[in-house]
Amino acid sequence: MSVFVIAEAGVNHNGSLETAKKLVDAAFDAGADSIKFQTFIAKNLAAKEAKKASYQENKAIDETQLEMLSKLELTFDEFTDLKSYCDNKGIIFLSTGFDKESLDFLHDLDIPIWKIPSGEITNFPYLVQIAKYNKPTILSTGMATIKEIEEAIKVLKESLTNKLTILHCTTEYPTPFDEVNLLAMKELKERFNFDVGYSDHTVGIEVPTAAVALGATVIEKHFTLDRAMEGPDHRASLEPAELKEMVRSIRNIERALGTGVKKPTSSELKNRDVARKSIVAKRDISVGEVFSKENITVKRPGNGLSPMKWNEVIGKESKRYFKEDELIEL
Repeated sequence: MSVFVIAEAGVNHNGSLETAKKLVDAAFDAGADSIKFQTFIAKNLAAKEAKKASYQENKAIDETQLEMLSKLELTFDEFTDLKSYCDNKGIIFLSTGFDKESLDFLHDLDIPIWKIPSGEITNFPYLVQIAKYNKPTILSTGMATIKEIEEAIKVLKESLTNKLTILHCTTEYPTPFDEVNLLAMKELKERFNFDVGYSDHTVGIEVPTAAVALGATVIEKHFTLDRAMEGPDHRASLEPAELKEMVRSIRNIERALGTGVKKPTSSELKNRDVARKSIVAKRDISVGEVFSKENITVKRPGNGLSPMKWNEVIGKESKRYFKEDELIEL
């Protein structure tokens, strides 16, 4: 099964349905499997005085997290329209809900996969609600300890009988390369025995591509129409051409991973005789002459006696005349 690529639009529509649809177009053109948004009622998500994260700060705009989120909301009717647009386009619509009403709405919208964001991994009522929907679920683990991940999975498993995928993630925008710790995917896989993936917040496409080589089955990456747009997530997002290049790189790595069985490929076989060597006459050799290191050597091409038979040839008598560079026969 190929890697499931989620183009994370998040709130990069800036509260505009028209911009959201342009993001759908860009994700589809890039070859992503799905596009994911964030569905929330701002007043249900953040308290009045909740501060913004440091990466969300803008010195020119003095506002609370609630004020910021209020500008980034889409209505449920707009999300219904957006899902229809995705369906018609041929890309899977996903959205992360952040409150009970939004989760119920997305359930009614019949989204095929639930994505639990890192910030909700310790939200017991939220996890219980997601589990009861009993659909394939993706769990992001940014900021979480192994114990917290373990506890979240325990809650989910009480009801969830469908597929669970655990995403390694570092919740910093952008994530410094020395804090990525991609090898943590291996620990998650070994400890919990679920499929693993990676939610990326680094600059560029190298890290998500590397994650695929390490066994990620899901890749999630933020993208935007333009990094210069005003908003909290644009600066740590890919632009459409970069998203397309990431998808292309992921598909190439998938093909390159192969079966894991070491054997010559069909394209290699045609090069084997050209690249390998055979035992040949070092000089002209008379009939009855004994083969020795003075009269035989090893040269290309490789369509004669293999040099691995060297000891079988040494000491034998030549049954015919060989001219210099001719392939030796016993």
